[in-house]
Amino acid sequence: MLANCIMGLTALLALAGVVYMTLVLWSARDFHRTCCGRKRAEEFAPEVSILKPVKGIDQHMYDGFVSHCRQQYAGRYEIVFGVSSLSDPAVPEIERLRNEFPEVAIRLVECTRRLGTSGKVSNLVQMLEEARYEHIVINDSDILVSPHYLTRIMSCFAGSTGKEDAKVGLVTAPYIGRTPQKHAGLWSRLEALGISTDFFAGVLTARKLEKGIRFGLGSTLATTKTVLARTGGLESLVEYLADDYEMGVRIAKAGYKVELADEVVETSVPAYSLRGFVDHQLRWSRSTRDSRKLGYVGLGITFCLPWAVATCIASGFALWSFTLLSLTLLARVAVALSVGVGILRDEQVLRDFWLLPLRDFFAFGFWLWSFAGDTVVWRGEQFHLRDGRLSRVTTLADVEAGQ
Repeated sequence: MLANCIMGLTALLALAGVVYMTLVLWSARDFHRTCCGRKRAEEFAPEVSILKPVKGIDQHMYDGFVSHCRQQYAGRYEIVFGVSSLSDPAVPEIERLRNEFPEVAIRLVECTRRLGTSGKVSNLVQMLEEARYEHIVINDSDILVSPHYLTRIMSCFAGSTGKEDAKVGLVTAPYIGRTPQKHAGLWSRLEALGISTDFFAGVLTARKLEKGIRFGLGSTLATTKTVLARTGGLESLVEYLADDYEMGVRIAKAGYKVELADEVVETSVPAYSLRGFVDHQLRWSRSTRDSRKLGYVGLGITFCLPWAVATCIASGFALWSFTLLSLTLLARVAVALSVGVGILRDEQVLRDFWLLPLRDFFAFGFWLWSFAGDTVVWRGEQFHLRDGRLSRVTTLADVEAGQ
């Protein structure tokens, strides 16, 4: 009796997962049609300050810097780098960039004040004070962009008339994870595969169901100083782990539109050890659970492949269960190809296609594990994550040091 109940439940969840995959395909089609019908107001080219907080040297970081200097943009722009100390290893790379591109306005800001748990947001607050222009683009230090990046991102702020649409408060962009070109490890490949075939599929589905994006992605956060001031400013985000997500939430709640551009950027995926991979995936899972509590519980139905395999086992490998497994596998493959290759143009998906079942089982495991606590590891330290905010875990060594 119990076995039949388990079999029925897992089969139902697997079928629900197939329905979700169908919804993803519908959402992807809707996004593609929107992008094809979008009129680019490329003549709209306001002055822009690009803010890039930097700490240490990331993989392909300098290539990302260079890509921002090679923008084919009709307006003026500046790049403002921010570091906590001028002794940061990234500073010589920024000076090298200045020498290589003297025609680009590149500035370096030393951010000496620590305003909260998030050093990145603390630096951004101080960088914003130094930014010359009203329009702001924030992205991570390792982001690699195309020469048309600024033109396409800023065009999302303009209406069909080519003039600025005051209703648009934030523009964000999809991204792919680029693994090391040589000897990419298993853990790096799994993360990159998850970004292109799982994470962005969820973004597209949220966009369809919620009739628009109501959050931001750290790959690109384009807004204005006025909008930031009206939504609490960057200062209000210094205790948040998912500051990009929270910024988008606040801007959407203030009545502004959040636009998802069709300009895909790249982020570098580190050469993870198993421990590093686990820490990052668990932090990502718990951050998502904390940000979208109800939706995160519902995320369980998206794991159609693990549920289908569980059904095969629970049914004693009955013939019908393999039919269900084949159906779920077909649906999962369709989503991976449509989103990862069709929309994001990520050729790594084809390279690592065979890892898709393994990726889904890992994701399922991290989803379950994420409910077991609220502790995350960030930059080598442990924090409690509650309501988006971080609080450092107090250890015995901290207590003894305080005494």
